[in-house]
Amino acid sequence: MTRRKAPPERERRRARTPVRREGAQVHLLLMLLSFAGSVFATRAFLTVTGYPQMGGGGFHIAHVLWGGLLLFAAAILPLIWANRWVYRAGAVVSGVGVGLFIDEVGKFITATNDYFFPAAAPIVYAFFLLTVLVYLRVRRPKELDARAELYAALDGMEEMLDGDLGREERTELLERLRRAEAKSAEPELARLARALRGFVARSRRPRPVEGEGIWARGVRLLLDWEQRFFPRGRYQAALVGGLAGLALLALKDPGETLFGASLPGLFGTFTGRRLGLEAAPRLFALRISLELAIGLVLILAAALVLLGREKAGLAIGTLALLLSLTVMNLVVMYFEQFSTIVTAAVQLVVLLGIFRFRARFPG
Repeated sequence: MTRRKAPPERERRRARTPVRREGAQVHLLLMLLSFAGSVFATRAFLTVTGYPQMGGGGFHIAHVLWGGLLLFAAAILPLIWANRWVYRAGAVVSGVGVGLFIDEVGKFITATNDYFFPAAAPIVYAFFLLTVLVYLRVRRPKELDARAELYAALDGMEEMLDGDLGREERTELLERLRRAEAKSAEPELARLARALRGFVARSRRPRPVEGEGIWARGVRLLLDWEQRFFPRGRYQAALVGGLAGLALLALKDPGETLFGASLPGLFGTFTGRRLGLEAAPRLFALRISLELAIGLVLILAAALVLLGREKAGLAIGTLALLLSLTVMNLVVMYFEQFSTIVTAAVQLVVLLGIFRFRARFPG
């Protein structure tokens, strides 16, 4: 079958099209985790130590400078080294750097360099949510053309050069090269893919000892623990408890504001200034409305699951948790600052628990 050659101008435009790096979603996830951990650890450390200052004699070395230094290191690493581990290291270093940098955003959007500016925490959280959206977009499977398949295959050749290409990775690399050859409209690229496939198939380079890695072993142990200690009934009870607990937490401030009730809070500590109605009356009213509505919906979700309406209850609970993570927390952070990170983490754990429950017990 004769391949039809594309016009030269179209080929030049296609050659400039960006190609997604293989494993980009893993690098983004590492960056997200280190970003969130960096902000949380920084705020926790400053709270515990009483906000110390590094420097003296009129100098103050703010941690934004350390963030900038780490960002510079993350940028320069892939410019110097080509190994695959560099991207993982760069992802972690850049995440920590971004966290240290953006944690001081309040100082740079106020004339008084106010580190505790109320809008700072929502800005940091919104930036994190936008990055999560990028991660979810990149995580989607995408149909690759011949050029993208070759990019991914050449990236996989690094493992072969380092003598770290396992059996499954070798099979996947051969399949990529086969697809690149089949999809290519250019005879030269097809010949390159064919030659590389022959080289990989004939290669006798030393291969790593096949065994279970630390990550795979950890996942297996976690799944074994889940199977042993969380059968369907106990898992369901844990989800009901999580939804009900988060409902009580959401209803705490509406209860105190509207009825004068004093409901026990799950997390009493906070970092920064805690603001009340007088700081922003309209925004505070929106906060109370959101917490009241989401708290009642979470109670409904927990009740439905408890009464056997599992599918409806988990669907409603998922919607309420997504609204909590994306909308309610942004508003609450204006008043509670970074203490909401703890609440958001618990909301995320319960949401992931729902997703896992549906995967384990479909139907």
